[in-house]
Amino acid sequence: MDKGIIDILFGKLLGLYTDAEHLGKYGEKLTAQELTWVSLLGRKGKILRNIYLPKTNGETSEVDVVFVTKKGVFVFESKNYSGWIFGNEKDKNWTAKLSNNISNQFYNPIMQNKTHLKWMTNLLGKDVPLFSIIVFSERCELKKVTVLSKDVKVIKRDSTYATVKDIWDNSPDALSNEKLKEVYTKLKSLTKVDSATKKAHIENIKDKYQKKTETPAQNPDNNKKSESTEKLCPKCGSKLVLRTAKRGDNAGNTFYGCSAFPKCKYIENL
Repeated sequence: MDKGIIDILFGKLLGLYTDAEHLGKYGEKLTAQELTWVSLLGRKGKILRNIYLPKTNGETSEVDVVFVTKKGVFVFESKNYSGWIFGNEKDKNWTAKLSNNISNQFYNPIMQNKTHLKWMTNLLGKDVPLFSIIVFSERCELKKVTVLSKDVKVIKRDSTYATVKDIWDNSPDALSNEKLKEVYTKLKSLTKVDSATKKAHIENIKDKYQKKTETPAQNPDNNKKSESTEKLCPKCGSKLVLRTAKRGDNAGNTFYGCSAFPKCKYIENL
């Protein structure tokens, strides 16, 4: 039977596929599904999603997916983009270019996951090995992605098994059964956060990454117009685009919607 069909059937059995209102987390669920296969095929581990790691300033850093194993913790940053992906490990922003030549920029996922690893080490200690893996959708093409660090992997989702297998086979066992249970318990407790914590997390991202519109200089000799910097989604960091509602009670009204839709459904009413 075709693997895609098996994946769908298996995913439904495990409850990994949900209705449309939860499509914003669809890519993360598919990554978790791939890890279920990894575990079933001999490299056993425990899967957790949406972990809110505490930062020393009282804020949180949200991790998409982790795979807790005796080798250490595999830390996944999931990106469900389409189109061609361009990016360099040292660049602040990467680009997703669609077939209609529309390009969207998004925050460098390697840097994003590096922050996650920083706070996870702060929580778990330096004796717990961490492996950084950036996972993109099979619907995209990693057209020109430059990664120099040997401890960072940037892959498409269908390479998850091979990537984990390669790291696993070349890494010594690092966690005893007791330590593995301790790590899993700590991380699992951070998946059960209240709505206030989630709201504060979104607001902190908004404050940090959403650039404010520049104000015109109060100089009569300055004829240049001050350009407005792009608005960024406070949930995922993607570009916000101006849209007009076509249906429903708000038909005709304008709003900002996330360019990563349907992965992210954030909207900002005007």
